[in-house]
Amino acid sequence: MTRATNNNELFKQVLKQGTLLGLAIATLGATLGFLVAGDQGTVSALIGAAIAISFNGLTALSVWIGSKLPIGGFYGIVLGGWIFKIVLFMIAIGLLRNAEFIHGPTLFFSLVAAILGGLSIDAIAVLRARIPIVETK
Repeated sequence: MTRATNNNELFKQVLKQGTLLGLAIATLGATLGFLVAGDQGTVSALIGAAIAISFNGLTALSVWIGSKLPIGGFYGIVLGGWIFKIVLFMIAIGLLRNAEFIHGPTLFFSLVAAILGGLSIDAIAVLRARIPIVETK
């Protein structure tokens, strides 16, 4: 019989893997960015990795808070977190769009890697989790 996954264990796993993803993007992105665009590429990759780590944390935080609420509250918190991240992303990209220290392609590819990696981490974590849907007393 498989052991049920604790919600806190699941969130710790997602945060740990998301942080590792961000560090991998920072390392690989900064290296490739430097080779392609020098210091601008390095800074751009590091900004993309920072966005990846922070957004992964916001996602996990909103789901963790929502899991303590009834289903309507859960959806409200998760949707509110999603809207907050979109607004925050638009503000960040708007501020960075014309910055001289940004190499656009490096930032773009680091963000794409972060988004796809984060979605993969979330999907795999949920698929592997053993969380009961019915409480037994």
